[in-house]
Amino acid sequence: MKQMENIVVGISIGDLNGIGGEIVLKTFEDARILDFCTPVIFASSKTMAFYKTHFKSEINFFNINDMSQVALGKVNVFNCWNEPVKIEFGKEDLKIGAYAIKSLEAATKALKEGSIQVLVTAPINKHNIQSEDFKFPGHTDYLSQQLEGDSLMFMITDTLRVGLLTDHVPVKDVAAHITPKLIEQKIETVYNCLKKDFKIQKPKIAVLGINPHTGDNGVIGTEDDTVLRPTLKKIKDSGKLVYGPYAADSFFGSNNYKNFDAIIASYHDQGLIPFKTLSFGQGVNFTAGLSKVRTSPDHGTAYEIAGKGIADENSFKEAVYSAMQIFKNRTDYETLTANPLKKAARNERR
Repeated sequence: MKQMENIVVGISIGDLNGIGGEIVLKTFEDARILDFCTPVIFASSKTMAFYKTHFKSEINFFNINDMSQVALGKVNVFNCWNEPVKIEFGKEDLKIGAYAIKSLEAATKALKEGSIQVLVTAPINKHNIQSEDFKFPGHTDYLSQQLEGDSLMFMITDTLRVGLLTDHVPVKDVAAHITPKLIEQKIETVYNCLKKDFKIQKPKIAVLGINPHTGDNGVIGTEDDTVLRPTLKKIKDSGKLVYGPYAADSFFGSNNYKNFDAIIASYHDQGLIPFKTLSFGQGVNFTAGLSKVRTSPDHGTAYEIAGKGIADENSFKEAVYSAMQIFKNRTDYETLTANPLKKAARNERR
């Protein structure tokens, strides 16, 4: 089997008291997925053995202490710690948050070194991961610092892609964060991502307004007229198919979103509420714009059902599939666009 056909997928285990362990087990219990990828779970053999027993799983693990030991076509567990961990499903615990960070840091290190080809992150609790050494609101902010590129939260399904101008920003600060420079940067990231990661040659992008009814000619705010519209016109004049701003309240209900390859929302809930309403359980959070591929499911730790064996793994499974497909698309794109002069010379000789 070619290497491209069996992609090494790193998995950070997330909050051990949440549903992460369960959805990881359920995803890889179907051995057919191992024909396409080699998972490496960053946790510990003792922790995964606990999950296996608790959820009565028949999955088999291959335990490793060094990334050189990864066995292709098997479910690998990389030992990030050796001590036993007391797991109490549904409980928010700072000690458990520290283990989530150990897993994330080890997985990110492997991603940077090329020991894994993509990273899929199980859900964390944004509160219990905070410490003197880790002061990031979440995965995206941490990975943005660790990896090259301009990150953008990009929620994706087969038929819907929603990006954000601002992500984990308080609503009262949104308008101040949205500048011409930010708008240009985020649209450029989405445009390049659609071409490189989704094989869309001429992307068509819609942008949602900042204020209700895009400001109603200044009656409900001026930012759409003074910041957003002029910047979008400049971008469109450069040749990109960028449209808007559109009033967010009717954009999705009218099915207008189906006319575009991606939609860029001004702030978190403006984009994520319609996205999750239309696709919850099937959606994937993809961190676009970075030098490496990272995805995650579109839900959180779900403490209220943790440990009960009823968590739905479909979003996590879609995150694995999406990571592999994006990696393949990106590899194909880089191959096609590498050394254009040499390719042109070869074509001339033909």
